[in-house]
Amino acid sequence: MNILVVDDEPDLALLVRQKFRKRIRAGEMTFTYAHDGVEALEVLEADPSIDIVVTDINMPRMDGLTLLDRLNSWPHPVKVVIVSAYGDMSNIRTAMNRGAFDFITKPIDFEDLNITLDKTHRELDAHRLASSLQERLAVLQRELDIARNIQQSSLPRQFPAFPGEVRCDLHAAMHAAREVGGDFYDFFLLDDDRVGFAVGDVSGKGLPAALFMTNTRTLLRATALQGMTPEACVRHVNRALYTERVKGMFVTLFYGILDLRTGTLTYCNAGHNAPYHLSPQGVAAVPRTGSLAVCLAPDFAFASKTLQLNPGDTLFVCTDGVPEANNAEHVDYEEERLETELAQLTSVEPEVLNAAVLSAVQAFAGEAPQRDDITVLALKYHG
Repeated sequence: MNILVVDDEPDLALLVRQKFRKRIRAGEMTFTYAHDGVEALEVLEADPSIDIVVTDINMPRMDGLTLLDRLNSWPHPVKVVIVSAYGDMSNIRTAMNRGAFDFITKPIDFEDLNITLDKTHRELDAHRLASSLQERLAVLQRELDIARNIQQSSLPRQFPAFPGEVRCDLHAAMHAAREVGGDFYDFFLLDDDRVGFAVGDVSGKGLPAALFMTNTRTLLRATALQGMTPEACVRHVNRALYTERVKGMFVTLFYGILDLRTGTLTYCNAGHNAPYHLSPQGVAAVPRTGSLAVCLAPDFAFASKTLQLNPGDTLFVCTDGVPEANNAEHVDYEEERLETELAQLTSVEPEVLNAAVLSAVQAFAGEAPQRDDITVLALKYHG
């Protein structure tokens, strides 16, 4: 530790060197001396490695309290220990109120000074560690902000989804529980008459899930655009991801292809929660296809099913962040509330539908923190 002793008593420097000679020889302590506040500032200016100042209060030219005021705005972190007469409690209290770290009284008890210096040094170490961690957290936060922007910009956000296409309307949104998330959605035209779309949910949250999500979505899109059937597409994605899997990570996935000429939806549900079919007859869960989540088994025989959409019907797909949204009483939103909400929205357009569901979930959760990513996708068939 580097210590500056500020005092106009000529014998104090000699006493300090005698009392701390062992620690000085061992390199544990380095002492520098100044006779008043003006000289102390000059010394500190010349040697920014000094981090502890032990100063008397009563000195010529600049006293200890004035020096303390100047050091409160010093560019380098400095801890100040005030030295004053035992009965000078008024000045000691003033010094502590102005930011002094500690005080000792005259005549100086050098054992007490030794303990005080060690305590001050530990406080400085803790402050430096906290500052370092704060800087690292700030860097990490900036990186997470960049990652969030990259992730959000990678998802299609231009709506209408298919400008000029009047046979269907699609809208989707994703709200991550953290800066970045493991949910995703995607949609694309396979040809003039077929629309492909997907919703996925990677196990876990944060950066690992986000990276896995990016790999899954990129691979799914590249495979789907080759024109494969839903089950063949998911099978290929599963095999590719399984070879480079991370232990414990998997992704639930719903991938569908809508034929705009007929309204026939062919889909594969790989362990995802069931979507809903909204029609004039009400709300019905879309039958599952009996498939595992992606990346759980290398050669699973994924299957597909078909669903007939009539003009005016809507398919609503979400991740489990919707039914599992939690309120302050730790009660889940659950499928029953979702189905009740959807029953009032069977005829609205996809963007209105998604906004209403998200608003209902937020109102239910209240001030409770979002614990999982939330993704919604609605596809309305106009025929």
